Amino acid sequence: MNDELMLVEPSEEYFAELAAYRNDFLENSDSMDGCGPLRRFDDMKAYLEDTMRYTREETLPEGMVLATQFLCIRKSDNRLVGMIQVRHYLNDFLRTLGGHIGYSVRPSERRKGYASWMLKNVQPYCKSLGLSEILVCCLDTNEGSRRTILKNGGRFDGTAYRADENKTLERYWITL
Repeated sequence: MNDELMLVEPSEEYFAELAAYRNDFLENSDSMDGCGPLRRFDDMKAYLEDTMRYTREETLPEGMVLATQFLCIRKSDNRLVGMIQVRHYLNDFLRTLGGHIGYSVRPSERRKGYASWMLKNVQPYCKSLGLSEILVCCLDTNEGSRRTILKNGGRFDGTAYRADENKTLERYWITL
């Protein structure tokens, strides 16, 4: 699979793929974890501009953390199959309920190992930020995400309850 996929930052080149990815999630009434604010934007240029605000301290929205968004592109057909976001550090919310990493795989492309590949291949970037370990969280009902995290060396750290969504998250640490 290594030759099949690549992680790239969002750009105009992928506007059509981003729109199709978003629509796939909306049509399936699925959450868009690790996509930043993609759900809120039907204009991909506006999405890209908003995403870029999180990459520099001087444009970072108040209360938010620096973050880098990656697209997982399948090289054979240039299809966006997944997205993964790296939060450079943790604020109080992320320390409890979000973690350093958020990711998703397009509903029509699941169960092909893409999430595990993304989580593994984003780790060198995390290390380049000076992180020695990363926190990754998943819903306690998301068996696929749990397996992805465990496959990448996740160590269970407990659960956290998200009252605003009435959901329980499992917390895992991965040593880089």
